[in-house]
Amino acid sequence: MQSRIQPIAVRDVLRYLVGCATLPASVHRCFDVGGPDVMNYADMMQRYAVVAGLPRRRILPVPLFSPSLSSHWVGLVTPVPAGIARPLVESLRNTVVCREHDIAAYVPDPPEGLLGFDRAVQLALQRVKDRAVATRWASASVPGAPSDPLPTDPDWAGGSLYVDERTRRAAASPESLWRVVEGIGGDAGWYSFPLAWRVRGWLDRLVGGVGLRRGRRDPHTLYVGDALDFWRVEEVEPGRLLRLRAEMRLPGLAWLEFHVEHDDSADGRPGTLLRQRATFAPRGLAGHLYWWAVAAFHGFVFGGMVRGMARAAERVHASPGTASSLTAEGPPTPPTPR
Repeated sequence: MQSRIQPIAVRDVLRYLVGCATLPASVHRCFDVGGPDVMNYADMMQRYAVVAGLPRRRILPVPLFSPSLSSHWVGLVTPVPAGIARPLVESLRNTVVCREHDIAAYVPDPPEGLLGFDRAVQLALQRVKDRAVATRWASASVPGAPSDPLPTDPDWAGGSLYVDERTRRAAASPESLWRVVEGIGGDAGWYSFPLAWRVRGWLDRLVGGVGLRRGRRDPHTLYVGDALDFWRVEEVEPGRLLRLRAEMRLPGLAWLEFHVEHDDSADGRPGTLLRQRATFAPRGLAGHLYWWAVAAFHGFVFGGMVRGMARAAERVHASPGTASSLTAEGPPTPPTPR
């Protein structure tokens, strides 16, 4: 916490990068870049708290430096997975202060000077509020091998595959049902047994997983690659298909798919089918034991989910103006003025 650092605003880094694109070919060297403020990590946390409107942080020093223990603590209390937190924690031992400012001879500082730390934090927090953040630490991917199976692999591809598939008809338009599907997770929740989802998230964080704290980047729209609680958006076909790949700690690979299909009833009443498919590819004996250990809960979790989403779609269909404030905990609430 006492290591000295010199943080720099993202927009100043971008200005340097753009400026360096026009440097003459004879310039071939490294440059140190940093903002106008030099501080230590403890001061940075306190200044961040002031700008963010948080209470003053209580920082207790410890007599040892343990990246492994600290990374698990960071993974437990923040959205950053322990696997990413560890190299970040290990880097805290290093002093990161500019040794020179030679870059100014090639890319001059702006007339008003480089952006200060407090203003840079203020701008970053405003972008979060405006949902204009393209990437976050919380969205960092849990890597998988290119050879990992997919739920769409044919039977002859080999390997065991467990499937839990459920279908529910909703008296709603496909558009209303898709709003619910695309809005799942984050503040909206998962439409079934909220306590079970929270417990699963807590357990995942205890073993170094991502848990449920990542939430989602945007409350209404999903793109391929987005983090969604402890899932990753693997495929989106707007209005028809959403496939999520699990990033929680599992003895295998798991996917959750939602298909939206138009389905008018025999008497001509409009309706839509929601097909929900959970797929698990076990890894070794532990994977098989895991599936059968949780199979008894699938009726509560997956069955409740498909029923809850169908009911939510019917509420959206009946009151389309309230779709933006839909949550899994109950009926829609009036939209918040912006």
